[in-house]
Amino acid sequence: MVACTVPPGQVFSLLFGQRRRYTNLMGIYLVTGGAGFIGSSIAETLLAKGERVRILDDFSTGRRSNVEGLKGEVEIIEGSIVDPELVARAMKGVEVVFHEAAIPSVARSVDEPQASMLVGVQGTTVVLDAARHAKVRRLIFAASSSAYGDTPTLPKVETMMPAPLSPYAISKLTGEQLLTVFSSLYGIETLSLRYFNVFGPRQDPNSQYAAVIPNFIKAAMAKTRPTVFGDGEQTRDFCFIDNTVSANLLAAESKNKLTGQVVNVACGERISLNQLLEYIGDEAGHKLEAIYEPTRPGDVRDSLASIEAARALIGYEPKVNVREGLKQTYAAFKAAYG
Repeated sequence: MVACTVPPGQVFSLLFGQRRRYTNLMGIYLVTGGAGFIGSSIAETLLAKGERVRILDDFSTGRRSNVEGLKGEVEIIEGSIVDPELVARAMKGVEVVFHEAAIPSVARSVDEPQASMLVGVQGTTVVLDAARHAKVRRLIFAASSSAYGDTPTLPKVETMMPAPLSPYAISKLTGEQLLTVFSSLYGIETLSLRYFNVFGPRQDPNSQYAAVIPNFIKAAMAKTRPTVFGDGEQTRDFCFIDNTVSANLLAAESKNKLTGQVVNVACGERISLNQLLEYIGDEAGHKLEAIYEPTRPGDVRDSLASIEAARALIGYEPKVNVREGLKQTYAAFKAAYG
């Protein structure tokens, strides 16, 4: 590992692994929120392909452990996406941006709406404006299926009228609209990927706002009763992290013109939380008995994605189904926390 020391108050950065010569003229890939679950997974895959990666994260929800083991030419800048000067510096020499930074969790946005909107809306505006001034070629945005709200129509299709139920959902929907406007006004290519319930090994099981799968796995390993908000018959379209990373890379490499379109990223597979309990119980070798609590504000009842638009635009195809993804995730959590 090679570290560069930086005077106090300036950008903090580290270079991991050995530098290597680059024979092409490809620019840097910037991952905002690159210490988070999804962002660090994108960064790791890019580095494995020999790309140059820059990560921007304030580590408020991203974890240092997610980036400490990255191998390759990677620079880490510590700071917030709401800081225009810092983001402008981070954008220098960048060809493609994967904009993953946000304050995650619908429930947290209900508790802290101002913080969610500041990062989700103002932060996205700062990132887009810096990208257009830096002549970035393409920006891919981590949008969210929460934009659909609780409409009963299934599967969710991108042409449906949005009906957000939380500040988090509003911030993500606003981000999509900002990408479309910036593409139209300034010519930067943009695409919003509406993620559906992404899960995988790097999720944090110890956060107050931990997602349902790491919560259930944590309970299974501890042989405690997990909490289900609602009757457990609500359904989700869970998407393993490898599928989500693949969608991002396909979006970056697509030969099609990207002008602010929105596409779903999911498996197109619908399972209930009670089924999820059963599947995780199978991995743990014992049955999980849940504690059922009232539904939380902002939660949707059912979710299932149409992925036809993503297939047509960027050639997306999910490679790992839910059962296989759960098997890999449980094994990783057991190794890390067991």
